[in-house]
Amino acid sequence: MHAIATTPLAAGRCYLVGAGPGDPELLTLRAWRAIQAATLLLVDDLVSADIVALAPAATRTIYVGKRGGRASTSQAFIEKLMVMAARQGETVVRLKGGDPFIFGRGGEEVAHLQAQGVQVEVINGITSGLAAATSLGVPLTHRDYAHGVVFVTGHAKPGGAPLDWRQLGATAEAMSLSLVVYMGVGAAPLIEAGLLAGGLAPDTPVALVQNASLSSQRSVLTSLSCLVSCLQGSGLGSPCMMVIGRVAGLADACLLWQGLVKPLERQA
Repeated sequence: MHAIATTPLAAGRCYLVGAGPGDPELLTLRAWRAIQAATLLLVDDLVSADIVALAPAATRTIYVGKRGGRASTSQAFIEKLMVMAARQGETVVRLKGGDPFIFGRGGEEVAHLQAQGVQVEVINGITSGLAAATSLGVPLTHRDYAHGVVFVTGHAKPGGAPLDWRQLGATAEAMSLSLVVYMGVGAAPLIEAGLLAGGLAPDTPVALVQNASLSSQRSVLTSLSCLVSCLQGSGLGSPCMMVIGRVAGLADACLLWQGLVKPLERQA
């Protein structure tokens, strides 16, 4: 077996590290090494405690969570803290849920750090949308059911225009696309109405996955026309991924084939 080549992490530098969906076993080796080497760990709200616990005892850990509808650390403060610590020679790890470059503001932070002359490296993580689908045995692409996949956020930037769900529904129908919606619970009425208006069938399967990959994961199968009522009836809330499209209908068969003990809840 060949040895895995490693590149040591440098001091006076920032690393934007994807912590994945929560299960420590889904971390990449590079992400694990970054956590081990960090002198300062800046932790997002959705990073699991089991992953934070991998840091050495000497590592300083600061929680800089950002969640909609809750008191949050400002982005400007986080960026200022990263720059200051890196200039003081620290090995700064910005630990993000999922992947830094998929709805993680990684692009904004890289641009800011580079503008301040701070070296930065991005270490990818498994994004929650992929982990949610995989936990149900659902392929996001499939030769018979989905020719592609769209990752989209249901949470618009403050002051920004909401997504045109009608147009997205029409595109998904015309091109046989799976839709994976992040941060969509609050926008569920808009999502349901818009996708239906765009031409997706009312019985289009929808898989809802809360806390993907964690022991607290809950998963519900429903249809597009029942999305809002299902969320209300099931009590599912953020963080909850939505997988919308014909591939979601494969979940039952896959789960049966895998012999999983806990069946999905199904709401029609």
